[in-house]
Amino acid sequence: MPHGLLLINLGTPDEPTTPAVRRYLREFLGDPRVLDMNAIGRALLLNLIILPRRPAKSAHAYQQIWDPQRGSPLKFHSEDLTAGVSAALGDRWKVQLAFRYGQPTIAAGLDALIEAKVDKIVVLPLFPQHAMSSTETAFARVKELHAKRAGAPPIVEIGAFYSDEGFLDAFAAVGAPALEAARADHVLFSFHGLPVRHIHKTDVTKSHCFSSTSCCETMKSPNCYRAQCYFTARELAKRLGLAPEKYTVCFQSRLGRTPWIQPYTDVVLDEVAAKGVKRLAVFCPAFVADCLETIEEIGMRAKDQFTAHGGEELTLVPSLNSSPAWVAAVAALAQRQVAHNKLPVV
Repeated sequence: MPHGLLLINLGTPDEPTTPAVRRYLREFLGDPRVLDMNAIGRALLLNLIILPRRPAKSAHAYQQIWDPQRGSPLKFHSEDLTAGVSAALGDRWKVQLAFRYGQPTIAAGLDALIEAKVDKIVVLPLFPQHAMSSTETAFARVKELHAKRAGAPPIVEIGAFYSDEGFLDAFAAVGAPALEAARADHVLFSFHGLPVRHIHKTDVTKSHCFSSTSCCETMKSPNCYRAQCYFTARELAKRLGLAPEKYTVCFQSRLGRTPWIQPYTDVVLDEVAAKGVKRLAVFCPAFVADCLETIEEIGMRAKDQFTAHGGEELTLVPSLNSSPAWVAAVAALAQRQVAHNKLPVV
């Protein structure tokens, strides 16, 4: 019997229109692991503030990156990765793509693998660093749907892979030529931001996170998203030959008025421009596929901000997408999981 591999990314609207974006945001931000507040507060925030205002603005942003032939970059890059991993693994595996929000659904992915009569389903959320609003919600949804399918094969989870050598080597392989071409004075490693409260919720010690300015240099809280981001950045910097003073770690995409993890990317952009940096390169190592947050937020808006404050050029380093080294790394993650069974079967 073949093995099954379910690759899960976050998701994307079906089209770059206000109604489609509203549907997507309703599902995404209606997830209690994303907007982690009481149900009444979440409903009020969604229906009175976010959904009446944000979809039109987000739809305009999606229109800037939408490919006329292939549609959403996140979707077609994820599809290309799935095809590449399927070819790399061969006939002994069946590989399916799913999105946590939007189409194709996790339910459809599970059903396709069950129909293919796989002996187990390896689940890999495509989020390098662990977060309750990405990794945790993906696994929770899989378990919820799996429990409703009598006789379904067992699930094997692959968690955060921020320290995986294949992942790190793949990002360095993509980044090195881009960095050389950019001739950058400085590098930003810009990760997706999270509310500070999310970090506190995953702090198993209940006292380590944010206890000092150097708390993220250790992994005393093993599921700390911020510490995992700093680890990824340090390892990439080593592979790229970047001295500590030549790069900065920062966090983008904050939403609302509650505190998010710092330093903020938009603030750092102004700071490095003020220090005389003229040529800036930006990696986004929380994303394995180029998407709205990389192409539009960094490649367009951040670029405009940087040049408006005295910078000359901002280069967005491409994400992993379906690069050969990343395809090989994903295939290896799945094969090792089956071969060594390092994580429990659920």
